[in-house]
Amino acid sequence: MCGITGVWNPTTADPTEAARLTFFALYALQHRGQESAGIAATDGSDLRIVRRMGLVGQVFSEPDLAVLGGRAAIGHTRYSTTGSSRIQNAQPMVVSAAGLGELAIGHNGNCINARDLRDELARGGARFATSSDTEVVAQMVACESGATWDERLIRALPKLNGAWSLVILTPSALYAVRDPLGVRPLSLGRKGETWIVASETCALETVGAAFVRDVAPGEVLRIDDRGAVPIADFAADRRGMCVFEHVYLASVASDLGGVSVYAARERMGETLADEHPAIADVVIPVPDSAIPAAVGYARRSGIPFREGLIKNRYIGRTFIQPSPELRRQGVALKYNALADVLDGKRVVVVDDSIVRGSTSGPIVELLRGHGAREVHMRICSPPIRHQCFFGVDMARRDELIASRLEVEAIRRHIGADTLGYLSLGGMVAATGGTEAELCTACFTGDYLVPVQLELGKDSLEAEQVNA
Repeated sequence: MCGITGVWNPTTADPTEAARLTFFALYALQHRGQESAGIAATDGSDLRIVRRMGLVGQVFSEPDLAVLGGRAAIGHTRYSTTGSSRIQNAQPMVVSAAGLGELAIGHNGNCINARDLRDELARGGARFATSSDTEVVAQMVACESGATWDERLIRALPKLNGAWSLVILTPSALYAVRDPLGVRPLSLGRKGETWIVASETCALETVGAAFVRDVAPGEVLRIDDRGAVPIADFAADRRGMCVFEHVYLASVASDLGGVSVYAARERMGETLADEHPAIADVVIPVPDSAIPAAVGYARRSGIPFREGLIKNRYIGRTFIQPSPELRRQGVALKYNALADVLDGKRVVVVDDSIVRGSTSGPIVELLRGHGAREVHMRICSPPIRHQCFFGVDMARRDELIASRLEVEAIRRHIGADTLGYLSLGGMVAATGGTEAELCTACFTGDYLVPVQLELGKDSLEAEQVNA
């Protein structure tokens, strides 16, 4: 997953306003990617870009914002799903097209036919400097026929397969695009005369923009001094918002499709308490994403809610270590357990998901080490048995513990007294949607479009052609 945002400001007197608003919006989207960050901006004549490895606050300085300037800008925070974590793959990416000039692009999602498209472009003479599917998308647009960027986008984008939201910047317009299935979120907001798009509504609120609407699945929205105008619609017959956005990815301060993420997670916890009750003394969350679900579980069950694990805010969401000993050390670095809350207690631990199963065991061990008498794990999503091809770097299928073990075997593996997963129906109902409107492929294996199961995030590495 990644975070994307774009700003079009037709009236500002401050030459750094667009870049500054983009910077603030990226702060609100930091949870969607911590590997690199970048901003591309324009004053109507050319594009300027700053992108580096690191967090938003580490990447940009006040001089950077002054250099970027511009009346319009796009920004990106990266969590790699295709292509390794290195500066060459940082975004936004910039390409040039004869007769049209430069185009910058920021991408959230995964183009699952990127390898085929890249091969086709390479045969036509295109050169690639990265191993990211984002460059494939950018080159595809740049190499398409058409006298305007509008024409090239309308012809190129329907060739993409997978899940993607895009922000695209040229000196004359900002474009916001969402894939035909609507897998990844993208919202439109307004602050005075300024238009803002962002992966999540929390970013709109951060910059003081009012939510206008979601960019529709399959919509190509052009934003310029004339306003925000749809120029194409290639929506699919079905919809498929990623349900894992509701479970884990999105900020609890955001709304997805008009539904509060916080409220959806609370409902997941309530249903989990109905489906998997426990005799216990205290309910605790694995912070931060599971806090609302734990609140819901506690309220429905009548068991007191307490914070028994305190998270180190300076450890990223993707902290992973290769050996059991290092994983235990990693959990100890990421969480502090409170013996006053746990000692002698029967504890319900609510978490959003179990992916590899590599941290749940050390968490159970940590809780027992601080006096927990019983540990009852409750997961507010079903077992993850299938890998994601649509923008979440989840794991290869053979790394997913639920693809190898049944629930009882997983319970023994992590050392919990009991283990309960939320049902698929319970999870879906909590989002306010239906299974037909959501992508649940990581739980069911029912992919929205055909996928190549052997593809991984490094699928373009070996094919990189240095410019």
